[in-house]
Amino acid sequence: MVLQNTSRESFVWTEHPHPGTWPVPAKALVTMAVVMMALGLLFAGGQIVVHDILPTFFSGKAMMSSSHDKMEEPASERGDLFGGSTAKMEKSPFYKSDEFIFALKFTHIHIFGMSAIFILMGAIVFFLYLSPQARTWLIVLPFVGVIVDLASVWLKVFIHPAFFWLHIPGGLLFGIVFALDTYFILGQMWLGSPAGMQAENDEP
Repeated sequence: MVLQNTSRESFVWTEHPHPGTWPVPAKALVTMAVVMMALGLLFAGGQIVVHDILPTFFSGKAMMSSSHDKMEEPASERGDLFGGSTAKMEKSPFYKSDEFIFALKFTHIHIFGMSAIFILMGAIVFFLYLSPQARTWLIVLPFVGVIVDLASVWLKVFIHPAFFWLHIPGGLLFGIVFALDTYFILGQMWLGSPAGMQAENDEP
């Protein structure tokens, strides 16, 4: 790895440690990490389908709970996406409510897990033979999707149940970017990169 000093004391890469040049053990480690993370996201998607999508459209309760007087299930439970309720007016402080505790637990568990996944993926994407703009978007967009996904929980609990639908664009965003990351990482790591891509990658 060679670094070249430029004006304003910034540094640019003159040689790029492309994943295709990594030793086989490193390739195997990265490949298995990507595969295991992909399986984790796949099963998470299956849980959403089983616990949220199917109850919404095939339980016979869809649309029935659109009126608030029929919304009896607590907002902290999963199930009908049209169900749930806005924050209830209680005498106890909101931070002691079941809804707040659920949202807090959901957020702190998922924000660490999802962030760890995309920090690792972003660190590998950094070495790909792609333009700086493409790599920047591939690194940033998954975190935006995670933020939208987690925000939907709080908005559903304390504003309106309809905000739960933000899980869809948030999940799709980081899911699609994860698929693109996987395609580029495994493709360039095991199959190499197209000729001339390194030169393009080193352009400012």
